Amino acid sequence: MDQLRKDEQPFAPLPWDETFRALRMWKEQQETSGPTDPSVTALRKQEKADPWAVLVATLISLRTRDEVTITVARRFLEVFPSPHALVTAAGNPKKREGPDPQKSAEAPPPPLADTTTIEKVAKLLYPAGFYRTKARTLIRIAQILVHHHGGLVPASLEELLALPGVGRKTANLVLIEAFEQDAICVDTHVHRICNRLGVLSSRTPDETEKILRHILPRTYWKEINRLLVLFGQRVCTPQSPRCSSCPLSPWCKRHGVRRSR
Repeated sequence: MDQLRKDEQPFAPLPWDETFRALRMWKEQQETSGPTDPSVTALRKQEKADPWAVLVATLISLRTRDEVTITVARRFLEVFPSPHALVTAAGNPKKREGPDPQKSAEAPPPPLADTTTIEKVAKLLYPAGFYRTKARTLIRIAQILVHHHGGLVPASLEELLALPGVGRKTANLVLIEAFEQDAICVDTHVHRICNRLGVLSSRTPDETEKILRHILPRTYWKEINRLLVLFGQRVCTPQSPRCSSCPLSPWCKRHGVRRSR
């Protein structure tokens, strides 16, 4: 990503070691009340970091609760454990062994699928948010992976971003969970909390990622999303955050907080 603009410079440095230590301790305390991993992380552990499973779960998770994501992703993967399985079901069994460097993920793929197949996939994805749109997206992605990547999920940011329906948040999460690469996944929680802490000022998650790449020590890149998702759901909530019991209160500037508990 490009250099920071003047208006993107961080507000104040944060003691990152102390901050992450406090977040880890808080998360350990939460484990007594149930699962603490985000849905994609939990599924990644169950599926042994299978890249297709991680990509599927990540796409399903958009605008969907964690518990629904895990249930739906498991059901979908039981029927379509690989891109080849989904392509075959879509009535397009043409395959090629290994990636073709002469082809691009942006090249026109084969026809999507018939309505019956799309509805079958959509039914598996229900009640995930926008399940019909996600059905079409997953079929298209599977076709691209089979025809242009040898049936494999690519391990580079650029190639992932070329897939339909894949933005920076999804691509970075796949790189982290499926390939153990250093990347920063910025969702609504990471974006909100970093701005609220006062370590940066940004308007969008993409801007937040850009700034964090400059100021966050690389050792914390993969971990920040795993910690802040749960923290954003239980403590640093969008409305009326629980500031009185927040382990980050010693360093938080509380930007934008008008009411708290």
